[in-house]
Amino acid sequence: MKKYGYEVVEAIVDHFDTQKEKHPVALASREEMDTMFLEKAPENPEDAHKVLDFVLKNVMTKSNIVSHPKSFSFVPGPSNYISAMADTLATGFNVFSGGWAASPAAAELEIVTLNWLLKIFGFPEKKGGGIFTSGGSMANLTAIVTARRIKCGDDFSKAVIYLSDQAHSSNIKAIRILGFKKEQIRIIPTDIEFKLSMNKLRNAIAKDRLEGLQPFCMVATAGTTNTGTVDPLSELSKICKKENIWFHIDGAYGGAAILAKNGKKLLKGIEKADSLTVDPHKWFFQPYEMGCLLVRNSKWLKNTFTETPEYLRDVEGNESEINFYDHGVQLTRRFRALKFYMSIKTFGLKAFRNAITYNIQLAKKVEGLLRKSANWEIISPATLAVINFRYNPIGNKLTEDELDELNQYISEKVVGSREALLVTTVLNGQTVLRMCLINPRTTLEDVTETILLCNEFAKEKYST
Repeated sequence: MKKYGYEVVEAIVDHFDTQKEKHPVALASREEMDTMFLEKAPENPEDAHKVLDFVLKNVMTKSNIVSHPKSFSFVPGPSNYISAMADTLATGFNVFSGGWAASPAAAELEIVTLNWLLKIFGFPEKKGGGIFTSGGSMANLTAIVTARRIKCGDDFSKAVIYLSDQAHSSNIKAIRILGFKKEQIRIIPTDIEFKLSMNKLRNAIAKDRLEGLQPFCMVATAGTTNTGTVDPLSELSKICKKENIWFHIDGAYGGAAILAKNGKKLLKGIEKADSLTVDPHKWFFQPYEMGCLLVRNSKWLKNTFTETPEYLRDVEGNESEINFYDHGVQLTRRFRALKFYMSIKTFGLKAFRNAITYNIQLAKKVEGLLRKSANWEIISPATLAVINFRYNPIGNKLTEDELDELNQYISEKVVGSREALLVTTVLNGQTVLRMCLINPRTTLEDVTETILLCNEFAKEKYST
């Protein structure tokens, strides 16, 4: 067992040590994967070391390296070695982190680490609470079902929920899962800076009130996936308070920026939320899966999710002994708090602050370089380490359709080269290149090399 374990650890360490030398992009067709892996479940055993060698050679090399310095797309997953080892401990000991009776230490560490986050985001530490989830999708689902229970009770037939056209798709998915009709969802347009339009929100709420409906929840975003934009949180909190609407903030991407001075200013008002989603497996540098929901009053979760079947009656405990299966959807839960606890204890918050500050500054430097170039146009400026731009040389006579085609071509060629992961998004109807720079391993040189590669492919397109 030890020999096998050492081989696994050596492979992980080697990955951390050499990932920059590898291609961040893995490309393979379904046919290729079927040829390599498709087989009937074997009846007889095979040597464990041979199976491990096969997996290291064929599985781990056929996955994008999301912690690679040139993995710029979606939201990268920088991770860290301490947390990876903590996950190994939690899995190896197979700790059940659902109830206090099964693991008092696991429950206590979840309480402790949630308290750290409550303090970081300015939530009430004594009254507040939360729960670690698989990711932002489950955190948002947990928040919306809690809001519905608290604001609507059992009848939500007239309930209306509001969110912007830049809100993450997980919120729409959560709303559908919870059984809301399309007519109960209000998608509020954003302004030229991709922030939720306050006037249009007020108009929508007023109209719904006049029609006898029940506005019950507002979903704001602290760091949109597309642009890193933060909605006007302080103003939204005032509207929600006045209208008796649950104020949920989806800070899955941008919430962690509160640790940096150059990010905290943008997140002013985040402490006013009734509930807040943050994703430690994004900008808190944790491995997948680790999301989190914070609430101003922990009883909101308990009153929403507690079920007391007869087979759990002997392990309920007292009020101070929290059973986290009473605070969310899952009964069986893995020990997610351990990796967050061990990494914060090992590195200290200062290291996280410095990394996030660096990321935000790096994006600003990239914006400055692009603005000095005659080839590139900034579509959405660097905000919380996200920047959007497109190839559009000064003096060119390309139509909008031609520009869209050109930038899509650049992205496809970059990804096809496997040198960097750089994909497009659409802003104001334009196809643009999007960089998310939350990896502290990424240097300005990594970015400039990728921009030069983009220039080469653009010239190639012109010449064909």
